[in-house]
Amino acid sequence: MHKKVVIVGPAYPLRGGLSTYNERLCKGLLDQGHQASILSFSLQYPNILFPGKTQYSTEAAPDGLAIHTGINSINPLNWIKIGQHYKKVKPDVMVFRYWMPFMAPCLGTIARIVKRNGHTKVMAIADNIYPHEKHFYDQICTNYFVNSMDAFITMSQSVLNDLKTLVPQKPSQYIAHPMYDNFGALMDKTAAIKALGLDPQFKYLLFFGFIRKYKGLDLLLSSFAESQLAQKGVKLIIAGEYYEDPQATKDLIKTLQLTEAVIERNDFIPNAEVATYFSAADMVVQTYLSATQSGVTQIAYHFNKPMLVTNVGGLAETVPHNKVGYVCEQDTTSIAAALNDFYDNNRGEAMSQAANDFKKAFSWDTIINAITA
Repeated sequence: MHKKVVIVGPAYPLRGGLSTYNERLCKGLLDQGHQASILSFSLQYPNILFPGKTQYSTEAAPDGLAIHTGINSINPLNWIKIGQHYKKVKPDVMVFRYWMPFMAPCLGTIARIVKRNGHTKVMAIADNIYPHEKHFYDQICTNYFVNSMDAFITMSQSVLNDLKTLVPQKPSQYIAHPMYDNFGALMDKTAAIKALGLDPQFKYLLFFGFIRKYKGLDLLLSSFAESQLAQKGVKLIIAGEYYEDPQATKDLIKTLQLTEAVIERNDFIPNAEVATYFSAADMVVQTYLSATQSGVTQIAYHFNKPMLVTNVGGLAETVPHNKVGYVCEQDTTSIAAALNDFYDNNRGEAMSQAANDFKKAFSWDTIINAITA
């Protein structure tokens, strides 16, 4: 039976992985014949709390999606107004994206009001239960949100385990992060390298996405230096906007004598350029210090790219070791050994084929069927 579904979370003109996910989920629901729309934010973060340059996309709006920008994350009167409106609209399901405790008061309040209509089911897709960066208010806010929900989907087993400690009685299910298939087709590698203005005589590793402490870029740089791959014609592309002071990273690059071997493209990478960066890379590297799951992994799968990840959170669940890539411990020796093995033993083609085979497990239909069930 087709349902009326409202996804609650960031969407265009807000940019970033959450927006990309919500828009792709909405398209998947529409493709299955459901009536789907997105309720997004008129104010997501006050500027003082946003670490990047801008929260807004400069690209065109996605085609065919109904996106309503209505939630003000810091205005309780707005939460009541939004809640009362959707209480009257009576969707069958409202799917709340939950990624940080700061959003718990507004999302939890809206959910509580809407479900008073006795019809609408409210559920969460939880990226995290406990955030990467800790705050004094995390526990009370998280409790407020999870107790407002009827059911949950998590995208890693570790998040499901966290959730079970808070609300063991509520229906919950782990479903792996679906594959991002909305960034265009794989390009010829040499053409992609030239499009980025890089030298096709070199080989390239890719670190992609917002740069934050928990993503372990310093660990990757130290491991890359230890691998001595720079002397073998391998360079590292760092593509993404800093969400912290970049000076420590830039100083480390100089200290490790990697200035010529590291290419920094430190702006937000628009959707139209994602395919170029991934197509240019031999392997995608994610040396995270903490993690639940990662959208970067699911972009890499779309482009059949081998991956190196650290053994944290849900990353190891989605990257079969020595098949699609490497699952390494959080130390430079383990990571450097994997980097050398990849190039010394020409693992790229076999791992790329394995990625192409394995990615069939990450269907959007799987998560959509779970939502409607």
